[in-house]
Amino acid sequence: MYLLRCDCTVVNAALLLLQKPELCPADLFLYIYECERDCAPTSKFQKLKTENGWQFNIFFPSMTMPFENVYMICSRGISNVGPNIKVFPQWKNIWKIAKITGAVLLGGCLFFTYEVVSLSRAVTLNTQAVEQEKHKSYIYLDSIHFKDQDTLDYQYRTVAQACDHRTAIGVARTQGVDLRFFLPPPSLPEGHDNCSTEDQLRDLLASLPQSDVDECVKYFTYLALRESSESIAAQRGGLWCFGGNGLPYTQSLSSVPSEKVETFCLQALVHHSKDSRHCDTIVAKRGLQLLQKIYQLRQDSLKIQRTIVRIIGNLALCDSLHNAIVQSGWISLLAELLKSPHIIQASHAARALANLDRDAMQEKYQDGIYILHPQFRSSQKIKADVLFIHGLLGAAFKTWRQQDLDVVQNGKAAGEKEDYTDCWPKTWLAADCPNLRVLSVEYDTHLSDWRAKCPAENQRKSLAYRSQELLKKLKAAGVGDKPLVWVAHSMGGLLVKKMLLDAAKDPELQTLLNNTRGIIFYSVPHHGSFMAEYSVNVKYILFPSVEVKELIKGSPSLHELNDDFLTVAKEKDLKVLSFAETLPTNIGTMVKMNVVPVQSADLGYGDLIKVDVDHLNICKPQNKDSFLYKRSLQFIRDALASELSR
Repeated sequence: MYLLRCDCTVVNAALLLLQKPELCPADLFLYIYECERDCAPTSKFQKLKTENGWQFNIFFPSMTMPFENVYMICSRGISNVGPNIKVFPQWKNIWKIAKITGAVLLGGCLFFTYEVVSLSRAVTLNTQAVEQEKHKSYIYLDSIHFKDQDTLDYQYRTVAQACDHRTAIGVARTQGVDLRFFLPPPSLPEGHDNCSTEDQLRDLLASLPQSDVDECVKYFTYLALRESSESIAAQRGGLWCFGGNGLPYTQSLSSVPSEKVETFCLQALVHHSKDSRHCDTIVAKRGLQLLQKIYQLRQDSLKIQRTIVRIIGNLALCDSLHNAIVQSGWISLLAELLKSPHIIQASHAARALANLDRDAMQEKYQDGIYILHPQFRSSQKIKADVLFIHGLLGAAFKTWRQQDLDVVQNGKAAGEKEDYTDCWPKTWLAADCPNLRVLSVEYDTHLSDWRAKCPAENQRKSLAYRSQELLKKLKAAGVGDKPLVWVAHSMGGLLVKKMLLDAAKDPELQTLLNNTRGIIFYSVPHHGSFMAEYSVNVKYILFPSVEVKELIKGSPSLHELNDDFLTVAKEKDLKVLSFAETLPTNIGTMVKMNVVPVQSADLGYGDLIKVDVDHLNICKPQNKDSFLYKRSLQFIRDALASELSR
């Protein structure tokens, strides 16, 4: 505030203003210029300055000083004042600000909460509506009784036509699904009159790459083409080497059954389908349609149908081919086969559908890895795995069948009993432990090189080679991600020990060993077998295979394998249960021997139980109430107790 040439009245008014802080800004400075020298209020200003520290100046310039100079003095006074003295606002003003701010914040929170609750309710209602629409067709068909069967079939066809390929695969893997949910396979084009299925298979094999492929693939392709050529020669009435159309009896001598030719060709396709580079070519050459044609024509041959589905399962490992497999009509055939009473047929279909179902499955089951349980989609959580590995001359299914009995007490054959099963892990174990995934492994074995399917396989039958091969397949199937119990028969037990030792050395497979909870050994020759020793003694007659030579009693490699495994088993505190046979086994009609003596079946670690059965039946319980099955089931439950109790 500036007072220039003021009298005492003005100065008094300024004094009153300074005494009312609510009307006076906190940073007020008062400058009085050319006031009367005898003005009484000036003394009061001096007193206020002393008491309150207020900033003001009273300047009495010379009467001769020009007005411009007074103005300049005023300006300098403004710029050279002392530091501001802050005067804090009154509590009344702070309370007003707080009330306004609090009201705004409270209103904003209430509005935001209301919007969130409203949005949540809206989303819930929409989700329920989506679920109702999703299941509307199923509920509609299930709850309404149609008097007209044609109308009901029409409803199923409508649903089948509306399904995309992923939905169709999921429905096919639903237990108890009605097969009318699937469209029938498309009509296959009629082939040429002179073009049989053998010719088409031959053309398909000839179109596949033959260079830079596995030796066994080449061998099986050559074998199939050779058999096909002999069949063609027979159909033309004579051997080509005699110029064709030879004597009538030549045809009968050189004829090759068409089923045998198809079997050779399909076996070659199995090996080609293991190579992802050949899968695209098989599909591009209309191999899916050809396989479907043979599948429908060979309804009487379970073996041919099984081989075809095995090829489809291999093709399903390629995600890019799923659309083609669905469009060719294979889903309805696989869904039907999955309901088959034949466990082997159904398990092949389950493997193919599992490889197709990428929405519910992350694992992929390569050739030789079969899922026995669960074979359908299920909301039940799988807590652990049980893996079955057969031995010499065994298989993924027949090794684990119920014990064969010619005659039972009531006079009926064992196969006619209602509770007989062709695979007890699939039937009994899955029912007693539904939270377990049950897998079975299959690989080719031979007693003699005379029976080898492929000459190149002779060098691939060692435990070391098979271990590496199976470990890759088991890793793709997710084995090792969950707690695991191994069940092995005969040579399969040696393979289990080798795989665990190899897993211990591979950082990527450490979880396989760490998650192993226990192992069941059924007559495993930890220290060798008399049968292998017998085969080697007559090696010039039998030509024993590589796997048989590795089972010789007292073999240094077996001794080293056993010692290394015992070290790992003790370190990891693995639970081990061993069963030993006590009865001799018939080898042919002339030889009878204990294949694996009790001393060889004794690992030297864990529990050993002697059972009065022979080598073939040591892994085949008589029934579900037999000691062999009950003790095995108890061991599995005890080894996985912590996982199953969750």
